[in-house]
Amino acid sequence: MMHLSLLVYSGLSLTLCWYDLRYGLLPDRLTCPLLWSGLLCCLYYAPLQLEYAVGGAIGGYLAFALLYWLYRGIRGYEGLGYGDVKLLAALGAWHGWQMLPQLVFMATVFAGGVMLLLIILGKVQGSLNNPLPFGPFLAAAGFWCGWQTLVSQPL
Repeated sequence: MMHLSLLVYSGLSLTLCWYDLRYGLLPDRLTCPLLWSGLLCCLYYAPLQLEYAVGGAIGGYLAFALLYWLYRGIRGYEGLGYGDVKLLAALGAWHGWQMLPQLVFMATVFAGGVMLLLIILGKVQGSLNNPLPFGPFLAAAGFWCGWQTLVSQPL
């Protein structure tokens, strides 16, 4: 049954990556099932840790929603899509509130590394003001944190 959970997580995360890269959107019809499946998996596999998953969902949502509204209030336009807010909430449901700082940090490192590489290779045309889909980097951070959790578990 755990394999089914990993398949759902991976399938939804990879689909969200593709969708964000192609259309620049993270639709609710994909982020919401990712969030709810994370909560349901926690309820099924580790019901005593459900508060960590719920806290992760709420904390992830609030952290990026605050960033979204602050940036929008200061600059007058979005610096982060609201789909990214919901994706971090979903990742928080899967990984727990304790992993939120690491998820955000790793996503930022991945995005910065890719941007630096694109600049070095001369692939960035025009200004750096073009929108960068952040969903794939959040998903990559989710896989990274998930892998770290798996390898740290005793056999």
